[in-house]
Amino acid sequence: MRKKVLSGMRPTGRLHIGHYFGALRKWIELQDECDCYYMSSDWHALTTDYADTFKIDENTLEMVADWITAGIDPQKVVIFRQSKVPQHSELFLILSMITPLGWLQRCPTYKEQIKAIKNKDLSNYGFLGYPVLMAADILLYKADVVPVGEDQLSHLEFTREIARRFNNFYGNVLVEPQEKLAKSSRVPGLDGRKMSKSYNNSILIGESDDTLSKKVKNMFTDPLKIKKDDPGHPDGCVVFAFHKIFNNDHKRREEECKSGLIGCAACKKQIMEMLSEFMKPLAEKRKVVISNKAYLKKIIEMGNLQAKEVAIKTLMEIRQALKF
Repeated sequence: MRKKVLSGMRPTGRLHIGHYFGALRKWIELQDECDCYYMSSDWHALTTDYADTFKIDENTLEMVADWITAGIDPQKVVIFRQSKVPQHSELFLILSMITPLGWLQRCPTYKEQIKAIKNKDLSNYGFLGYPVLMAADILLYKADVVPVGEDQLSHLEFTREIARRFNNFYGNVLVEPQEKLAKSSRVPGLDGRKMSKSYNNSILIGESDDTLSKKVKNMFTDPLKIKKDDPGHPDGCVVFAFHKIFNNDHKRREEECKSGLIGCAACKKQIMEMLSEFMKPLAEKRKVVISNKAYLKKIIEMGNLQAKEVAIKTLMEIRQALKF
């Protein structure tokens, strides 16, 4: 039997190439091997953006357009909105009843984000409890596999712990998911930080050449390489990080930089050409996809129905186990 996969993204609008190399490539690979459920995690968006919700509908369409542009095939996978399948909320409620508070307070991501995010009030139950909602998402579809990066392994182990706790109380109903580690290429932002739209340092999927050119010009380079023949330090250079992803001959480029045989302007020019070649077919495809929003809405509506069919079946088993 084909394994089931569940994954999702928050609908924050258009995606950047960090999303592509970090997650979407693995999603595309899995769609030919497994039964894949890919969701717009709009309830999760409320955990931090509860005060500003008016863009969620439009952001969902933009995000799904990027999925399809990147290579996700709606004929092979189920694309749906989390909030349109009410069983997510019901299972979240049920699992919250058996989740010890200490488990949530010890969550590494919770503690990190509380320290890092200063411009929002995160003292809400939804933010503290989002690992339970994430567990509900996965367990609702009895997902065998969840594609994750190493930084998300603790969340998946949390999901397994909740599943074990539920099964110990009520019988063997929930499936403990296994990780599918995504060997992703880390794409830095233009300024060297993590690529993020909130940092205004990202390159969006399907960027035009004009915008790409401006962004490549603003990429951080080695501050110690002033002149062309100065020896460079590629490991700390954003431009070289892009060469490692897009340039098959990046080893030679690394030696040329270290030896002072090439300057930063020429290095940027080459990466601009490579980015343009990579982005052109995506830009053309995206223009067609996003122009037909009725088509995108239809895909999501059909996916909602397919996801709900699976979710209802699981919830019936859970209610029977609870004697409800």
